[in-house]
Amino acid sequence: MIQVTRLNGETLYVNAVLIESIEEKPDTLITLTNGKKMIVRERALEIADRITRYMQGIGSIRLAVKAQSAEEPEEFS
Repeated sequence: MIQVTRLNGETLYVNAVLIESIEEKPDTLITLTNGKKMIVRERALEIADRITRYMQGIGSIRLAVKAQSAEEPEEFS
């Protein structure tokens, strides 16, 4: 979960895995995979950074990188 702030100042925790898109229009609009939308105070880049830190914390990024590197052929010297 990542913390975001609604425009009225209310703190909200969002499941980062369910975030489909983040747009700045100029307010930041988060769209979840279920179609629910919310406008928050944080900038899109800040939310993306929080998602990255969250994924690193649960090991998702490391697993994805490991899986990707296993698919790539080894280079010969």
